[in-house]
Amino acid sequence: MAKKQQGQQQQPRTTPTPKPQVQRPQAAAVAGSTINDGFLKKYANWLILAGIAALTFLIYKGSLDNDFTNWDDLGYVLTNPWIKDSSMEGFKNLFSIDALVMGNYHPLTIVTYWIEYSKHGLEPYFYHRDSVIYHILCTFTVFLFAKTLTRKTLVAGVVALLFAVHPMRVESVTWIAGRKDILYGMFYMLACTTHIWYVRDFKGKKTVWFIATIVLFAISLFCKSVGVTLPVVLLFIDYYEGRKLNLKLLLEKIPLFVCALAFGLISIYAQKDVGALGTLDVSFKPWERFALGCYGLITYVWKAVLPIGLTNFYPYPMKDNDVLPAVYYIYPLLAVGGIFALVKYGRQNRFLVFCISFFVINLLLLLQFMPVGGAVMSDRYTYIPYVGIFLLAGWAVAWLIEEKKQSAGLVLGGVIALSLIYGYMTNERNKDWYDSISLWQSAIEKNPESPIGYFYLGQDYYTRFEKSLTPQERQRNGDSAFYYFTKSVERKPDYTSPIICIGEYQRSTGQIDAAKATYLNALSIKNTLESAYLGLGVVYSIKGQYDSAGPMFRKALSLKKYFPEGYSNYANFLDITGKTDSSLLMYEKSIAQNPDAYIPYMNRARIYLRLNQPDKALADYNHANAIKPEHPEPYYMRAQCYAKLGRKAEAKQQVEEARQHGYAQIDPAFVQSLQ
Repeated sequence: MAKKQQGQQQQPRTTPTPKPQVQRPQAAAVAGSTINDGFLKKYANWLILAGIAALTFLIYKGSLDNDFTNWDDLGYVLTNPWIKDSSMEGFKNLFSIDALVMGNYHPLTIVTYWIEYSKHGLEPYFYHRDSVIYHILCTFTVFLFAKTLTRKTLVAGVVALLFAVHPMRVESVTWIAGRKDILYGMFYMLACTTHIWYVRDFKGKKTVWFIATIVLFAISLFCKSVGVTLPVVLLFIDYYEGRKLNLKLLLEKIPLFVCALAFGLISIYAQKDVGALGTLDVSFKPWERFALGCYGLITYVWKAVLPIGLTNFYPYPMKDNDVLPAVYYIYPLLAVGGIFALVKYGRQNRFLVFCISFFVINLLLLLQFMPVGGAVMSDRYTYIPYVGIFLLAGWAVAWLIEEKKQSAGLVLGGVIALSLIYGYMTNERNKDWYDSISLWQSAIEKNPESPIGYFYLGQDYYTRFEKSLTPQERQRNGDSAFYYFTKSVERKPDYTSPIICIGEYQRSTGQIDAAKATYLNALSIKNTLESAYLGLGVVYSIKGQYDSAGPMFRKALSLKKYFPEGYSNYANFLDITGKTDSSLLMYEKSIAQNPDAYIPYMNRARIYLRLNQPDKALADYNHANAIKPEHPEPYYMRAQCYAKLGRKAEAKQQVEEARQHGYAQIDPAFVQSLQ
């Protein structure tokens, strides 16, 4: 390959052929350049993108009817206090270093939830709709990158099509909390594209593209810090473009490495107090971690071709006598063998090296060589890395069509058929994400020995238990919750999360002594469990042991900054013990942290009514009614407020509303007083 002289205008080229020599044909050989002049040639890119967008929306249309799940959607949206202040001050607070959500700092992702909550509240349709739109936009950026890199419309079309419809995308798109992958990916791919334009001095605006790359990189990091791999990927783009690795090239990347370092430090700060799924306390030796990382790498490769057995949670393998099963040591051999084959046989093909490097580099931080959470791999981790594999697929399709023109129709038909198969699988996978029950039942089917699925399924039933309106419904949901919590503990006896939930269920069903024993059992396993201390505080309060209850509440609140249910229960305790002013302050903190919680408004309103402040009580009952309009009690209590305010007509109307909603404790004497 002849080197281009510095300053010489670079000729258009295509990707290298699989021959040993690196060939760079002229633009006439570019796939798509043989399209006849006219409408199709002029608008080919837009027609391809429109078709992919329509197909993608059709595939994901069913997900628009999905609900929130109890897997991180709670923290990111449902109980996220940062998105519930719609003022400009609230918007500014999203960028505070303390505006962490579940141990992560990605303010631009949270901004999208803030906008949706401000406009639509907690209606899941709009969150799902927007995630699908963002995915389509990200697909466009993938197309732009592939087209810019290869100068082949056909390659770009294949890459974008596979990226859009592949079943491994579902977790990032259909899972509302998975949106951060889409958003960071969008700006990540744009940054890769502008760097290519910078290298090629596109339109003579080298400085513009250099600055644009840095800005887009920063935006990507504000969406998700996993984008820190970009500077290394750009070095491989330089390699593909034939640039020499020298000091000048490295100095050029300094602003990017500085950004990456800054967000790396922020991530460490954000994670310092968060265990995520680390409550499973998975422990592996360094060489076992390496084997598991290689297992993840190889599994991601074959799932790119055959995406079966997908689940939202891939548990670590069970160890036998503290020994990892021998089969996992095969994967390092496969990984090292693959690297050896690439070095020996593929190093002369820059395109091949770039694609594989893009895939591996973007996965490297997520391969569990270092412990992150309790899952050995995740579908969402492939959202951007798979672009490298899809580029190879697009390159292979273009090469087959160019070299075997008589088989072009067959090859294109195969691509379309594969895309439709993937699209069908994606559509079916969307159904698993319909709600928490369908999600975790699917997870249990794939991994019946993992405690995680049973725990989260139990959590969902427990939430339904708390919301039940009839004794029969309450009994049914409570029994289901207890069953799944017990199943989870059976699989891992020291898994404290379901143990605490069993205590909650026992307390809620009047088994006070049993609940106390359960909480103490959890604390014997791990003594920093704020929920266990909170449960003990409630238990001691019920038993009238107030001297013991107070320290338990305070200990719980000292262990967790964001704890609306903790402040709410402590407020109840303070009210019981006659500390009304302090109780009101605790309710205020609880409501500030979670404005969508029903109970704090109801309890604070009762205090206001008792203090003969019906106007304040009415405001709180209005809030409670807006949160749960199906519950009858706020209607009746509003009637009490209106009566105290001398507004009898409105009080009568609220009594009637309470009666229509099935309220069974209407006082005839009170109704008579309204006549």
